[in-house]
Amino acid sequence: MSDRNQSFGHVPVMLNDTLERLVPPTPDCLLIDGTLGLAGHSSAFLARYPGLRLLGVDADTEVQAIAGARLEPYGGRVGLVNAYFDEFFAGYAASVARGEAERPGLVLFDFGVSMFHFRESGRGFSLQGDERLDMRLSPRAERTAADLVAELDERELLRIISEYGEEPFAYNIARAIVRERAAARIDSTARLADIVRGAVPAKARYGRIHPATRTFQALRIAVNDELGRIERVLPAAVSCLAEGGLIGCISFHSLEDRIVKRAFRSLEVRKERAYFKEDRDRPIPLGEAERGLVILTKKPVEPADDEVAANPASRSAKLRVARAVGGARS
Repeated sequence: MSDRNQSFGHVPVMLNDTLERLVPPTPDCLLIDGTLGLAGHSSAFLARYPGLRLLGVDADTEVQAIAGARLEPYGGRVGLVNAYFDEFFAGYAASVARGEAERPGLVLFDFGVSMFHFRESGRGFSLQGDERLDMRLSPRAERTAADLVAELDERELLRIISEYGEEPFAYNIARAIVRERAAARIDSTARLADIVRGAVPAKARYGRIHPATRTFQALRIAVNDELGRIERVLPAAVSCLAEGGLIGCISFHSLEDRIVKRAFRSLEVRKERAYFKEDRDRPIPLGEAERGLVILTKKPVEPADDEVAANPASRSAKLRVARAVGGARS
């Protein structure tokens, strides 16, 4: 399995942890991978569970074409959808509610962007080299990162860089961008990186990470509405799950993980207050069409030291898993 992953230049993050915790509730259930990417996780699930079927969703047509080639050996067990995951699940949830679509036994999300985007896409995700300042995961996105840098006022740039990048020098960076774009449009990653480097204090220019890393993260999140999509998708995805189905979410920074944590808690089936101890674990009854969650990871699962050593990209990953309960069975 690892050789196959390597042959596609992609090492799926927390693969063993995900396989261990997302065990199909039935042998032939449906797995919806809402962030298919290069299909590292999905191909491993299909290989381990011969009866499992996959519906893979991704907004990036280029990435999905690579994934499709990788998944060819699994033939009719695989279906692919080109869409943003929140838009897909909004429609799928409606179809499930009408009885027109199958409830999945497993739903998986691996948020963020893949190493393919940083290393090979040429769309400006990386600080290495000089690329066009695009950062779109899908060509359907209306504005590129260059458009945001050119069009947003200083206050909105400050908000994005501060909130999405958690950048301590956001004020200086926003001011520098506005000043420099007056001379010429900022269209390249190298020019933006130079502007950010010049805007931060000298002591912050040569640290462990590039001083523009947080600014690039912030613009990428804004271009693709990454956090808004996570907030919208989780309730819809949970509503689709089969009774006893599992949902797993891998996040890579605190902003993503916080949304997943809050969403899981908001959907959690709370225990009734009861006088007798044996009654305290009984779940509150749900409405006929409602889905609730039992959270299986009270604290997020983090990658083992050996995985981080072998794949440094996994170092900030966190996995949360929950089981669906209640609601009408189908």
